Amino acid sequence: MSGRLVAQELTADAFRPFGEVIEPDNASEIQLINGGSTTRFHDIAPVELGGGRALISIFRGKPFELPLKVEMLERHPLGSQAFVPLQGRPFLVVVAPDEDGRPGAPVAFLCDGSKGVSYAAGTWHHPLIALEEASDFLVVDRGGEGVNYEEAFFDEPYSLESSAR
Repeated sequence: MSGRLVAQELTADAFRPFGEVIEPDNASEIQLINGGSTTRFHDIAPVELGGGRALISIFRGKPFELPLKVEMLERHPLGSQAFVPLQGRPFLVVVAPDEDGRPGAPVAFLCDGSKGVSYAAGTWHHPLIALEEASDFLVVDRGGEGVNYEEAFFDEPYSLESSAR
């Protein structure tokens, strides 16, 4: 194994090098709309399309058990990719900085299910890691022409052994 990963709490500041946390506190502005019956938390995370079009999908993630072997990461160089949990269940996020076209040392975050994440275009990340039971996520990402998927395998896997819970 390459090393041990322990998930830290997902916060907007800690996650910012990789994208945005999707939560009301991350809004650029807050407005009352619809005659005051609705609060709009505006512009929480950019949607990067790189010349493509926005896709809205639902992903259903099967739960993983820890420890989890983190052997590979993927990225989408042409557009961002947002994951918003629909059932309030916890999930893990593993991301890494780019180092000359390959993922660097990964960082893990525990999301309690009350917020989502938006990976910036080109951010290395692990595929969806649901916990406890199968979980649905609203996903916004890019569709269109061009190669928007890359994956890279670590020489030695990392062990995601525990979380911040």
